[in-house]
Parts: sequence; C-alpha cells; structure tokens
Amino acid sequence: MTGFRRGARLGIDVGKARVGVARSDLDGLLATPVETVPRDERAVARVMELAAEYSAVELVVGLPLNLRGESTPSTDDAKAFAGELARASAVPVRLVDERLTTVSAHAVLRDSGRSQRSSRSIVDQAAAVVLLQHALDVEKRQGRPPGTPVPQEPA
Repeated sequence: MTGFRRGARLGIDVGKARVGVARSDLDGLLATPVETVPRDERAVARVMELAAEYSAVELVVGLPLNLRGESTPSTDDAKAFAGELARASAVPVRLVDERLTTVSAHAVLRDSGRSQRSSRSIVDQAAAVVLLQHALDVEKRQGRPPGTPVPQEPA
C-alpha cells in the first residue's frame, strides 16, 4: 500500500440519463454505492454536494472507451462532465478507463438474483462501485493515482 493517498473518493459513472455515484472509505479499502443522480441541469451541483458531504479528496470519473481503447460519443460526454466537475470545485478530478464496468455491474446484480429490469435504478451506482474499486486497487498496486487528471480551467 506504499504511496496510497488517504482520503475518501467518489466514483462517478456518467450516463445519458443518470449518473451513478459511489464512495470509498478513508483508507480506500471498499467502494460502496451512494446515489443515482438524474442527468439534468443539477447533476454537477448534486455531485459536488455529495463530494462535500463525504469530504472527498478526489473524484474518479469513468472514461468509457470502446474495446479497442478508442473514443466514442460517450467518451466525449464523460470528458465534458468531468470538465464541469473540475471547474465547479477545487476537488481534483481524474478520468479512469471504465471499459466493461457496466457489464460487470449487470453481472454482479444478476448473480445476486436481480433482473436487468429491476436493476435499472441501481446499475449506475453498481458501475460506479466497480469503477472506484478498480481505481483504488490500481493505486494501491502501483503506488500512484490511476488515470488522467482533468484540468480545472476551461479547455
């Protein structure tokens, strides 16, 4: 665990209709679901409220690349949302590859006995948990923050 920065983090799974939010404990042992935020004009403000409530030291936003590691329209959308978060607060924001997190989240929910239909309201939170847990594990293994920092000034 050399080089792990102590402090709570929020994991953010950006979707067209909803934003899943998860959080970690101060020692980065476990990511847990927090909330599914409607993707509307208040989404950034609500994520910032959650960041303040949990005293987040960092926001980890999922970067949805395709399986070949290339950008898609969803990639551009996530980058834009991450940029809005970075400009809205002094809390550092990082983009982390999230390939297959939603697929993994659906699998976990299905294995727990939930149908895809009944999971719709929480799958975004579950994807945020998978993303954040991955980011925590990478930082602990490599001793440095995962992903890419998002500049806080307009591009």
